[in-house]
Amino acid sequence: MNRLEQLLVFCQEEPNDPFNWYALTLEYQKSDPQKAGEGYDKLVQDFPGYVPTYYHAGQFWAEAGEEDKAKAIYEAGIHQAEQAKDFHALRELKGALQRWMDEWEM
Repeated sequence: MNRLEQLLVFCQEEPNDPFNWYALTLEYQKSDPQKAGEGYDKLVQDFPGYVPTYYHAGQFWAEAGEEDKAKAIYEAGIHQAEQAKDFHALRELKGALQRWMDEWEM
């Protein structure tokens, strides 16, 4: 069983564990951008409090040229990190948003 198949099994066995979906989405990002995008959308919608999602999702959508979506995801992640008092993630997300905005001159 390869890594992708194993992660799919984990998601079936524990569908309410956001880490399983996060790991699956990161794996899809290597080979199937459409499924990765669907995974990030699922994570943001179904597990909005899972803060690790937002950094990678923002990067993913920015690289895909979806500037508005990337900005919205970074901002949502900043809000979630503030709510969770996850100051490390908050710094990372604010930095990523600022770098991205500087790069795209938004």
